[in-house]
Amino acid sequence: QVQLAESGGGLVQPGGSLRLSCVYRSISKLTDAGWYRQAPGKQRDLVALFKRGGAVNYADSVKGRFTISIDNAKNTVYLQMNSLKPEDTAVYYCNARFEFMGDYWGPGTQVTVSS
Repeated sequence: QVQLAESGGGLVQPGGSLRLSCVYRSISKLTDAGWYRQAPGKQRDLVALFKRGGAVNYADSVKGRFTISIDNAKNTVYLQMNSLKPEDTAVYYCNARFEFMGDYWGPGTQVTVSS
């Protein structure tokens, strides 16, 4: 019924960049989408949120460095990550909500920023 799949994670040096992609498939329209991350021993936290109407929200720790966007034609949610820091190391998860349905999670992709 709903499928989400993240990609684009990997190993990068501090100051580098990565672009994460979340390809989704659903029988209804995408409404809201977001990126979350979970570091070892910590809870899963919101990184960036793209809401219906175009409003966006970012965690304070990533403002000015990360950008969330959606390409509806490609059924893909992106997270552009610049100026990466070691503290950005985490598993990053895509979350999406669809019309007349609940929200769903992808399996996650590992981002490691070396020091």
